[in-house]
Amino acid sequence: MSAVSLTVNGKAVTADIDPRTLLVQYLRENLRLTGTHVGCDTSQCGACVVHLDGEAIKACTVLAVQCNGRQVTTIEGLASGGELHPMQAAFREHHGLQCGYCTPGMIMTAVDLVRRKGSALDEHTIRHELEGNICRCTGYHNIVKAIAAGAENMAAEPQKVAAE
Repeated sequence: MSAVSLTVNGKAVTADIDPRTLLVQYLRENLRLTGTHVGCDTSQCGACVVHLDGEAIKACTVLAVQCNGRQVTTIEGLASGGELHPMQAAFREHHGLQCGYCTPGMIMTAVDLVRRKGSALDEHTIRHELEGNICRCTGYHNIVKAIAAGAENMAAEPQKVAAE
């Protein structure tokens, strides 16, 4: 067993885990944060995207012990004070989901995209940046619209984004 201590969604957590435990397994099985999904087990679908020290990563490609001393934000950690994050609100408003399985990973990727590229995103950029996220239900049209709207919302509410 290996000791791991990290901050998840602003809360310090510590556990003794098998050193082979993937971050996605630790989040789902140990912390019961089930918004981070396992979709493919091969790091191709993006359903497991979380933020590690503020940057999007696929949690199925990182061991939990590699995150020792670091900060992880999951989809559950985006909302604040009972209010949805601007990107979450945009996905709801623009129906950027169907079954919802890929949605947490899409939203986490989208928040990171805005952090890296700013809020003035064109359709081509959004579609290119989503190449690591697969939705099996849609043609991505509403997802792209939701991300563009979410980016604008994030620019209008920078204090909520800074808290993440």
